[in-house]
Amino acid sequence: MKRKKTFRTRCETARDFPIEKALAKLGHFPTRTTVKEAWFLSPFRSETQASFKVSRLLNRWYDHGAGKGGNVIDLICLLKRSSVKETLDWLENGQISFSFHQQLFNGFEEERIKIRDVMELRHLALKEYVEKRGISLTTVKRLCREVHYSLRDGMYFAIGLQNDSYGWELRNKYVKNSSSPKDMTYINYGNRGLVITEGMFDMLSLLERDKELREGNDLLILNSLAFVEKAFGLIDSYESIALYLDNDKAGKRAVGILMEQSPKFRDMSYVYKDFKDVNAWWMSKKL
Repeated sequence: MKRKKTFRTRCETARDFPIEKALAKLGHFPTRTTVKEAWFLSPFRSETQASFKVSRLLNRWYDHGAGKGGNVIDLICLLKRSSVKETLDWLENGQISFSFHQQLFNGFEEERIKIRDVMELRHLALKEYVEKRGISLTTVKRLCREVHYSLRDGMYFAIGLQNDSYGWELRNKYVKNSSSPKDMTYINYGNRGLVITEGMFDMLSLLERDKELREGNDLLILNSLAFVEKAFGLIDSYESIALYLDNDKAGKRAVGILMEQSPKFRDMSYVYKDFKDVNAWWMSKKL
């Protein structure tokens, strides 16, 4: 008897489905292509100049007009207004049962986050959240702020990390959000070493582990693997670049791409080899 695929396994498999192929199934084709990327007219709005990029190397998309990006599952959920389960069914079988999810979709605008206030971290719930993830308040305050924002008809608050385009990565106990525009977060102290992580809590974990990390290193939080290629432009500025990306297929693929660019890159995933990412490893050490 075949073992039934778990939901997590289905997601991991589906993420490898080529985004270009998924778009073609929906009637969207590139206006120009290179070995590394393909450019499309955005499937979310009417436009005359292509602003929607698909990285062929990473199998990730980024809509420059909306400041959003992600993997193929994220894309199909948005385009077809479907649940993750329905999207997995579509990627596997080419069909989606829309049930109550079928609605008129007006692009990203209906879910746009609006930042209302930014302040020093003070809310008890957020303090408890970061401490449960193994991070001290002293460490989190070095990089993050408390951000209050509105989404649809509600007001929310979260730990916020500002990116290079002045958007915010937003995290709390219940949600993982980001405001537009999305970008990486590069913190330049003028050092000769660079540390790269995929997410904010991975970097916070490294800073918690090594209080002197910033003394010899600048910091780069990608916030999304869609920005891996932007790291190419930083190579010449550093003597060594340490990679702490997620231990999944996408993370390993990104590490491979970066290490092909220069011998300066070092894969540090052996440090947390039995865990999905740096923060999961760090939390296990704090138990």
